[in-house]
Parts: sequence; C-alpha cells; structure tokens
Amino acid sequence: MIDSMSKTVTSAERFERVGVPAQANAATTTRDDFARWLKATFDLDPAKANDLVLAIYEALANVAEYAYLSTPYAGTMDLSAAHDAREAALSVTVADRGRWRTAPSHPADRSRGRGIALMKALSDRASIQTSTTGTTVRLVWTEIHRR
Repeated sequence: MIDSMSKTVTSAERFERVGVPAQANAATTTRDDFARWLKATFDLDPAKANDLVLAIYEALANVAEYAYLSTPYAGTMDLSAAHDAREAALSVTVADRGRWRTAPSHPADRSRGRGIALMKALSDRASIQTSTTGTTVRLVWTEIHRR
C-alpha cells in the first residue's frame, strides 16, 4: 500500500510515514500502524489512546478525501510523531502537498464536516497551516509518558 518512494521510521521516540499515497486504504493502514506504535511505546489510558488515534485519522482522512481533488495527479501524505520525554509531550504532524478546501458554511450533509472540530477537541493543542504548497496539521498531547 505504501509506494516504493515512501519512508518508514519507528522507534521509541519517533514514528514516521512519508510519501504515503493519499488514499483511504493507505490512511487506514497508517492509522493502524500508528495505533500499534502508540500502544507498544506509551503508558496510556485506553480512552486517551483512542482519542489520539481518532484525531490523527481525521487528519489523514481529510488529506485522502480533499487535498488533491483539484489536482490531476495522485498525491501523498506524511505523518510524523515525536515524543519529547522532558516535556512529556507527543507532537503529531500530518502534511500534504495539495490544496486547502474551505468547508461550506452550510453543508448539505450535516453528518460530515466535523473532522477539524474533533481534532481540536481530542488534542491539547491543534494548529492548521495552509499554503499554496500544502497543508500541515499539528496536534500535541501533554502528559504522555513512555513505558
């Protein structure tokens, strides 16, 4: 699922997937890999672990669904997570090289369009940087301790 140009890094301090195809099945695989790394590396309450996994999956799913709609090519996405033991913080970044799509103010399907609100609610800090060269979502959780 991850193409030959992708890069994979997994250690106690870092998790990284670079060049992942911006497709739903690749987002699911990346989410599952991240969930396994999280469980193996950190001492987290199951509810908090689920919050982290859901938040990063929302970011990945948004890339897969929206980032490359207006481009003639299939794009990629990157996920990197780094733990700062001194700060007891886990910082996760999801990035793409696509175009930001502003959500309609009154979506036709009211069951959709809650991903950004979820990311903000489930993390301690959240930011979204958009530019003509892509979007970067940064999510931070504090009080995260390694096993």
